[in-house]
Amino acid sequence: MFLSQEIAPYLPDSQLATIGHDLPVGIQERGMEVRTFMPKYGSINERRNQLHEVIRLSGMNLIIDDTDHPLIIKVATMLPARMQVYFIYNDDYFQRNIVKELETISSPDDNDERSIFFIRGALETVKKLRWEPDVIHCNGWITALTALYIKQIYNEDPAFMNSKVVYALYDEMPPTPLCNRLGEKLKMDGIAAKDVKPIMGKDVDALMLEKLAIAHCDGVIQYSKDINPEVLDFVKKSGKPFLPYQEPDTYIDAYAEFYKTL
Repeated sequence: MFLSQEIAPYLPDSQLATIGHDLPVGIQERGMEVRTFMPKYGSINERRNQLHEVIRLSGMNLIIDDTDHPLIIKVATMLPARMQVYFIYNDDYFQRNIVKELETISSPDDNDERSIFFIRGALETVKKLRWEPDVIHCNGWITALTALYIKQIYNEDPAFMNSKVVYALYDEMPPTPLCNRLGEKLKMDGIAAKDVKPIMGKDVDALMLEKLAIAHCDGVIQYSKDINPEVLDFVKKSGKPFLPYQEPDTYIDAYAEFYKTL
């Protein structure tokens, strides 16, 4: 299962969008069953990319900070790989009309809840699909809370009981710190107080977010060549399985082998 902040060709090429496309396709070509999820940003043209709503998966309400947010699932087929991409959508967090700038940039005050909604929406969709992913690979800061939810909220769910969460380190981080009520909102979802203690009442910057992801995941991959040394030191001290930076022409095979070790 790939949770990706950006995927090409649905968004313009970037470091995140390129790997969001190439990695799942490469892993599928190596014989693994793959499903991929990304936010349905307002900049994604539904007609051109042939997105359509999946009624049987949509309709659930996700409660975040005591407010209901309808979950809408859309899907498209990535060609020529014939891989289905699931889009997580709600017009509270993502624009209904086509816009130029990603909502994570144009309305950063909502990025904490946008992240929670995307992660929970994707996990609830997997449950409805009755699929049990062996590995959940998280690409981009918007996915950083995934391991926390898997270990705390979904740990007894049959779909995720045996799932291993891999967090990938990039040099792309949130445009601004996340809301200082993030810890409080996570507690309202059922996350244990001890696990959100490092961020309670604080503006959650990139370093704090990455440490939270690393503390709860099962393995860490360094995708970008240049990563904050403090983050790499935290990975080393965590003792988590770690795959250092790989060259572009070999990284997919290296990742596939790394998954098998978890």
